[in-house]
Amino acid sequence: MHGIPGCEDWEKITPITKGWSHDEKFHIQARNGSQYLLRLSAKEDLAKEKELYDALQQLSHNGLALPDFLEAGICAQGQKTYRLFSWVEGVELGPVLHHLPVEQQYQLGLEAGQLLQQIHQIPAPVEHPPWPTYFQQKIDKKLRLFRDCRIDFNGSDKLLDFIATHRSKVATRPQCFHHGDYHIGNMLLGPDQRLAVIDFNRLDFGDPWDEFNRITWTADKSPAFASGQIDGYFNKAPTHLFFELMALYIAVNQIGAVPWAIDYGPAEVQTLLQQTKVVMGWFNDFSITIPNWYRPMTST
Repeated sequence: MHGIPGCEDWEKITPITKGWSHDEKFHIQARNGSQYLLRLSAKEDLAKEKELYDALQQLSHNGLALPDFLEAGICAQGQKTYRLFSWVEGVELGPVLHHLPVEQQYQLGLEAGQLLQQIHQIPAPVEHPPWPTYFQQKIDKKLRLFRDCRIDFNGSDKLLDFIATHRSKVATRPQCFHHGDYHIGNMLLGPDQRLAVIDFNRLDFGDPWDEFNRITWTADKSPAFASGQIDGYFNKAPTHLFFELMALYIAVNQIGAVPWAIDYGPAEVQTLLQQTKVVMGWFNDFSITIPNWYRPMTST
């Protein structure tokens, strides 16, 4: 951590080992009582990522329930990059969500959708590559990796047919700032019972609706929260096109998740294959585009 301004005043440094990120993460407590989240990565091109940091800085000034992005730079004698955030108090939402009343789960989902809508108010830079070009290349890469890994699952042909039929629908989609991994695993329930979103390590730019590709992890734990997230984002009026594209983005994500899991071992491959089986059931083998867990509720 040598080279990070102010690190000499840090009194307690606690490693955080949860999550799939390759970043090293630490809870920092300074002598003056301030608390931070520190992320360390292998050296990357900070200038190349500047547009992402600028977007994070905008979010920090908007008063949202997010960690404030404080600074980024190079440390460890030029071998690592760091990102420093304010610390957000709260308990992990995932383990406690199912203990809450269904109505409260839905209400928290509404908050998540409304918060995501605000995150998406930050536009992508004009010079950012067009979404259709980028995403079509992404689809082709994921399909190639899936075929090369030689791990198949029941109904994969129907999922692949759905992708082939619907991939052209991204042609006119806009782009904005992305959290990059938006699901309950990256959310906290604060002392005031309000929702907070953390872990912006996969931040990028893209179609705002592509952020719903991770709703699979949420819907599996709480269909009410997932339904609320959609309703909160659209103020109770999701369109047919949204559901078509959400299904497409989920389908592409599931195809890509199978070869991705190989590096994490056979157990993780089985976890992803089981999740894919569940997802296929939600969409009736992708013969429908509105998942069977989506149930709008009357909010209070």
